[in-house]
Amino acid sequence: MALSEMPADLLGEHRQVLAECAATGRLPDRAAFDACRAVGTRAAELGVPLRVLVDSALAAADGLSLALPALRRTVSVLIEGYERAQLAAIRSEEAARREFVDDLLQGRAERLAERAEHFGLRMAESYVVAAACGMRDSDHLDRIERDLITRFGSHNVLVAVRDRLLVCVTPATLPAAVGEFTHHVRGRFPAGWRVGVGRAHRGPGGVVTSYREAAQALELADALALRIDVVKAADLLVFPVLLRDRSAIEDLVTSVLSPLLGARGGHEPLLETLEAIFASQGNQTAAARRLGLSTRAVTYRLERIRRLTGFSPDDPTQRFTLETAVLGARLLGWPAGFSH
Repeated sequence: MALSEMPADLLGEHRQVLAECAATGRLPDRAAFDACRAVGTRAAELGVPLRVLVDSALAAADGLSLALPALRRTVSVLIEGYERAQLAAIRSEEAARREFVDDLLQGRAERLAERAEHFGLRMAESYVVAAACGMRDSDHLDRIERDLITRFGSHNVLVAVRDRLLVCVTPATLPAAVGEFTHHVRGRFPAGWRVGVGRAHRGPGGVVTSYREAAQALELADALALRIDVVKAADLLVFPVLLRDRSAIEDLVTSVLSPLLGARGGHEPLLETLEAIFASQGNQTAAARRLGLSTRAVTYRLERIRRLTGFSPDDPTQRFTLETAVLGARLLGWPAGFSH
């Protein structure tokens, strides 16, 4: 946009104000500055480039050499108004993006495709959702969103807070974005953070499904006391299957593990021993290191479990039954969380 293309009346009485200042030697009053600031705001709203606006303001001072102090102040106020309008526009866009993400994650379909196009998203594609728990500072949202957009572009990343989780929506064709999101969470969240990653699904409904999978992965990781920072829904598919028939899994847990409730010292040390054995692929020495015990103590506990339950992790079939029962116990909060 050239000077001649700028609205002729935009600067209003700018030259007249400068002329009065040149004649009196005084700076403009507050009303004049407020009017000038409003001009800067209006110029930004009209899309007038800042360079063109400043050039026009300087051109209005031609021949008014004594107006330099006033010119300097008025140009500064013009820029202030312009920057305020730009900041307001940015904040409005950010608010619109976050409202869109919130509607997207809740499955509100009203004008979703149209709004997605505004943000450069192609909703016919497959998307992956990652969700991080453990955020305590809301400023992390702005910083992480800014860093991700700088690297991948605003059309490839959507970031928002939902259900106390920091959520990132990204195309399935851009796996590096999930890794980058995790990197920023690791660097900015306090200890105890964890990231859940849903599977890739197509379309707006797929985003909702992936988000629910990511959130459920975090819940399962907590229930199972997993020691990993990043949990993928694809790695935990067996657990939703187990939970679909609660009565069956409760019956399995009760039948297999109830004898442990009467053990001296309680059932918890024995469950922890089984979990360590399963995590160590049956290696008792590795399990002992996990538990901070001697190998002999682990062997003794496993023998107690075999005597009490009749099941041994050394037998492949019995190991599967035991491991499924222990997983079910953790998922359902056995024994306190059981209905019978």
